[in-house]
Amino acid sequence: MLTAEQVLATNKANIESLFGLTSKAFEGIEKLVELHLAASKALLADTASQTQTVLSVKDPQELMSLPSSLFQPLGEKAASYGREVYEISTTTSAEFTKAFEAQFAEVQRKFQDLVDSTAQNAPAGSETAVALFKSAVAAANNVLETAQKSAKQAAVLAESNIKAATTSAIDAATGAAETGKAKKRA
Repeated sequence: MLTAEQVLATNKANIESLFGLTSKAFEGIEKLVELHLAASKALLADTASQTQTVLSVKDPQELMSLPSSLFQPLGEKAASYGREVYEISTTTSAEFTKAFEAQFAEVQRKFQDLVDSTAQNAPAGSETAVALFKSAVAAANNVLETAQKSAKQAAVLAESNIKAATTSAIDAATGAAETGKAKKRA
């Protein structure tokens, strides 16, 4: 049976955990806001520079060569921005996951202690029921562990896919810029 001190200690630990997670969430939001502001400032500066470039064009051939020289840096910056957003999101998510896993492990441990304590205090003749209950708890724990491992594998796979897509996008932008430069020379 839980004592009042145990309940208070559990509540205190839960509140501390909640405040810690809230702090981590705000840190992630703060990083995203800083990134958005920096990207907005850079975009504004790039737009002003590109507008000046377009306005300084003297002939149609020069105008035709502008898209590749203007869009390649834009593509690279967009890919970089996406990587940074992804990095902030995954870092914050990893911190939440770590906290939840620690909380879950503690809950599992306490539940197992409760099961063991109940089993020790069970009346004589209930050994079969206790063994069945312990077996069910062990099976449930195995299912949860398998689900956690699968979720981690899915996250790793998603991360590698995002990295591959980003690399492909940068390569495509670079290739397009090189093609534009080759056409300009010809």
